[in-house]
Amino acid sequence: MLRAVGDHALRRIAIAFIVFNVAEWATWIAMLVYAYGQGGVVASGLVAVLQLVPAAIFAPFGAALADRYRRKRVLSIAYVAQAAAMGATALALGFGAPAWLVYLLAASAATMITLTRPAQNGLLPTLSTTAEALTKANSVLATIENASILVAPAFAGVLLALVGPGAVYAFMSVALALAALVVSAVMWPADGAVAPVSAGLDAGQALKVLAADRRALLLVGLLAGQALQVGALDVLFVALALGVLGIGETGVGALNSALGLGGVIGAVVAGALAARSSLPRGLAIGVLVWGGGLAIVSALPNAGVVLAFVAAAGAGRGLMDVSGRTLLQRVAPLDVLSRVFGVLEGFSMAALAAGAAIAPILVETIGIGAALLAVGAALPLTLVLTIRPLLRLETLSRTSPRELRILRAIPIFASLPVPTLERLAHTLERIDAPAGTVIVREGDMGDRLFVIDEGVVSVSIEERRIRQLGPGEFFGEIALLRDVPRTASVTALEPVRLYSLRREEFLSAMRSRPNGAHAAEAISWSREP
Repeated sequence: MLRAVGDHALRRIAIAFIVFNVAEWATWIAMLVYAYGQGGVVASGLVAVLQLVPAAIFAPFGAALADRYRRKRVLSIAYVAQAAAMGATALALGFGAPAWLVYLLAASAATMITLTRPAQNGLLPTLSTTAEALTKANSVLATIENASILVAPAFAGVLLALVGPGAVYAFMSVALALAALVVSAVMWPADGAVAPVSAGLDAGQALKVLAADRRALLLVGLLAGQALQVGALDVLFVALALGVLGIGETGVGALNSALGLGGVIGAVVAGALAARSSLPRGLAIGVLVWGGGLAIVSALPNAGVVLAFVAAAGAGRGLMDVSGRTLLQRVAPLDVLSRVFGVLEGFSMAALAAGAAIAPILVETIGIGAALLAVGAALPLTLVLTIRPLLRLETLSRTSPRELRILRAIPIFASLPVPTLERLAHTLERIDAPAGTVIVREGDMGDRLFVIDEGVVSVSIEERRIRQLGPGEFFGEIALLRDVPRTASVTALEPVRLYSLRREEFLSAMRSRPNGAHAAEAISWSREP
């Protein structure tokens, strides 16, 4: 599986992610078992909420670290922070500390866990050479997550039976420290680390992006909605196994295992179809299979058939997750990408808690079968209302190769990852200007960068010509980089074809890569009158 990732750095990330997923599951189960021993079911439920709520609040803000500093460094520090928090929890458990202190430390460990996925999701596009490679990388990581549903709880159960909750936290603390070493030991290329210049550790910029870009908002909504369903299933599977199918407590585990197995299949299929399938259609199909499978389960009386449909639903969820995350990585600006995923992480944590809270109410008011139908149908119904804007994302894969070549040939964009280049190419606007057209006028405020595709233009300051620019060259960057009026006029000497890039897109690209920003500054200083 790891060979499918191809890149050495991505393989290191995947190996560390295996440890992360096992640690997340093992410590979650260990703390619930400890809480049950302290105060029964009520204590377990309260501790679950105590771990989820702070994590949901912290996630969007913690993710800002990965947009302000190098994401590889933040990812390594995240593993160290998790190891430290779990180590502290292990010590508290080992020395018999008061339960409230153990719960507080466990909540801090669960909160530190939210740092990993946003940093990792922001880092992947910078390490993927093509859009297909990005999809395959997401497929591998989603396979790891879904495989963890299969094996991690059983592994945690064995550890609990052999050594107890404190030793589980201690073991996972050491494992995460080793994972930090695995990630930090990678030799990263100089242009492979993101070092944005945006300041502030807040989620405000990501929320502005989501408010302004309905595509990104739609993707976050669908992915967070899936978490709401998963939270509800934690309760519904218990009711289904014990109250309807009569397959006992082992049946609860079998249903969760079927869901995980299906997720592995769906993630693998998404990776296999990376170069041949449409991501928006894959997301839509995943939503329908995932939600439809859960809804159909409500009408099936046979345990074997139910398990098969739960596995099919899990496959839809795996396909949906890979397609949705890859699309979000291609839609959201790279300089706020980790914060966008931080918002998603926070919404997902809150949705898990909300789903677990809503499910018992549904079961009590409308019954198990109707509750499954309602939970399963939620996302497909949402998809019906949003299918048109979702399918418009098909245009991401229809970017002209010519426009990509034009951008790639420009020094300030040369170091950008392919998904970001595709996003920029998609936003380019073509302009055809006849000879004599004043394209940029000195003293005007600038809101665009221009790239010449065909023809020649004249650059003049105070009506004195200082240079000519031809195909493959660009102008307009000084006003954008320094937020000053246009420093020169640019006139078409012959019919020209240009592509313009909006200020917001240009500055976002420059913030995402230090090499590009430095190249742009150097060129702008060389053009100073």
